[in-house]
Amino acid sequence: MTAISVPFSGAPRVNLMPRSEVVRRERDSLVRLWVWIALGAIVVAVLIIAGAFAFKFFADQRLVAEQARTNALLTEIASLSEVSQALAAESELTEFRTDAMATDLAWTPVMAKITGVLPADTTITGVDLAVGGVPQGDDPAVEQALVGTVTFDSPTPLDIVALIRSLRGVEGVLYADGQSVTSSQVSADRFSYLLNVEFDQSVYSNEFAADEGGE
Repeated sequence: MTAISVPFSGAPRVNLMPRSEVVRRERDSLVRLWVWIALGAIVVAVLIIAGAFAFKFFADQRLVAEQARTNALLTEIASLSEVSQALAAESELTEFRTDAMATDLAWTPVMAKITGVLPADTTITGVDLAVGGVPQGDDPAVEQALVGTVTFDSPTPLDIVALIRSLRGVEGVLYADGQSVTSSQVSADRFSYLLNVEFDQSVYSNEFAADEGGE
C-alpha cells in the first residue's frame, strides 16, 4: 500500500482568537493609522503657517527698511532743493546774459577796419552804426552785424570810388557805398564824405556764446 505525502510540514496551528477580537485589533490599527495621518497633517499645516508668518515677518522688516531709506532720500532731496533752485536761477541768468550779450563787440577793431583804408590826412567826424541781430546761422560772414554811416573829411578831393572798393575788400565788411560829398561843416576848405557801410557778424566777440557752450 502506497503512503500519501502530506503537502506541508511542521506542527499544525489553529487560530483560536475570536472573530470579534480580530476585528477589534484591525479597527484599532486603522484608527492609529488615521491618528498618525491626522497628526502629520497638523504638523505640516503648522509648519506651513509658521513659514508664512516668517516670510511675512521678513517682508515687513524689508518694507520698513525700504521706507526708511525712501524717507532718508526724500529728506536729502528736500535739503538739496535750495541748491537746485540756485542752479536753476544761475542757468536762467546765464541764458539771459547770453541772449543779451550775443551782439557784444569791440568798437576799436571795427573803427580800425575803416580808418585802415582812409588816407592819413583824413579825419573821421561822425559815426552812426547800429548793432544788428543775434547770430542765427553757422556762418557769421553772411549775417549782418553793424549797419549805418561813417562821416570823414579830407583837405583834398579823394577818389571815392577807389576808396569804396578798398573798404569793400576789408575782412568783415558786407557792403560799402558812398552817399554824399559836401563841404566840411567842421573845418573850412575841407571836403566831407558820407559812406554807407555794413559789417558781418565776424565782428562779434562771441565771448558769452563760448561760455554758454562750455557749460
